[in-house]
Amino acid sequence: MVELHTPAEIEQMRAAGTFVRDTLATLSAQAAVGVNLLELEHAARALVKERGAVSCYWDYAPEFGNGPFRNVICLSVNDAAQHGLPHDYVLRDGDVLSLDFAVSVDGWVADAAVTVIVGTPRRDDVRLIRSTEEALAAGIAAAVPGNRMGDVSATIGAVAERYGYPVNLEFGGHSVGREMHGDLHIPNDGRAGRGYRIRPGMVFALEPWWAKTTARIRMDRDGWTVRSADGSRAAHTEHTIAVTEDGPLVLTA
Repeated sequence: MVELHTPAEIEQMRAAGTFVRDTLATLSAQAAVGVNLLELEHAARALVKERGAVSCYWDYAPEFGNGPFRNVICLSVNDAAQHGLPHDYVLRDGDVLSLDFAVSVDGWVADAAVTVIVGTPRRDDVRLIRSTEEALAAGIAAAVPGNRMGDVSATIGAVAERYGYPVNLEFGGHSVGREMHGDLHIPNDGRAGRGYRIRPGMVFALEPWWAKTTARIRMDRDGWTVRSADGSRAAHTEHTIAVTEDGPLVLTA
């Protein structure tokens, strides 16, 4: 079931969106050469506690994971594309780091992700990240009342195709509300004109992600971290948006 939220409820969701946005900005600035991933995890925990928020990842136990997730942020490095488990790893010059963060504030959830380059950027990494950012912006622009979710997916996929990146369809966007993952799954490619009709009151996260040279993935031994099957680097960008009568409202921007 796809929930429709009132304008008053959407307004309440802004608090979670603002906190997620600010936390990702803070942690991205801290992600420097020589910083341990566990330092970023503990910094995120401190911010969650200070805000009085509730982590959507702590104790998260979906079917694909290896038991409850015992961290408050996903940190994915280089060929890790999704659900990176924070561990004892010191960031190196040129690393590509994706930060994925979701919390509940006053009972409402927001979810977002950003990918940054640590230290010296490589041109092809900059291009990869830019493609996910452009795809996200295009997907948001397509999320208007009257369109269908397939229009959003197709728009995201078209950007990946233009850049020449293959798209994995196993993980994608999702509806958001009182819980992090609602019933709606939004793949990062699809057929225009298909799927749920977009209506005011819908709230969902769009999250374009892909690796440079493969759509195939493999799982780490930790049971969580999803990597590109060929070891090519990946990027992941995400926002939570609400559909209003006037169009999409980005809650985490």
